[in-house]
Amino acid sequence: MLLGRVIGTVVATMKNESLVGQRLLIVQPLNRRGRDTGKPLVALDSVGAGAGEMIYWCRGKEASFPFLPAELPTEATIVGIVDSLNIPKEGTSVSHAEDPAERRI
Repeated sequence: MLLGRVIGTVVATMKNESLVGQRLLIVQPLNRRGRDTGKPLVALDSVGAGAGEMIYWCRGKEASFPFLPAELPTEATIVGIVDSLNIPKEGTSVSHAEDPAERRI
């Protein structure tokens, strides 16, 4: 999954029949620090995201999984809305083993 922010909507009067009723949103990809990276893309919305919200999205074959058993033609899908993001200060190392019993010696 990748981070992104919803920056707009797409209105398509002509589209694949299986996409009727599906929301198309414009997503700005974000890096792990929450900063813009890359070009915006169009993604199907499977969670009801809105403009300005930080989201998780996926691409490729997995992008159609939230809509199974239907087979929707999608290359990117929004799969989650981010409630909060904790970003350590730059230059700070992050320890994944907070419990001393879990640390390897």
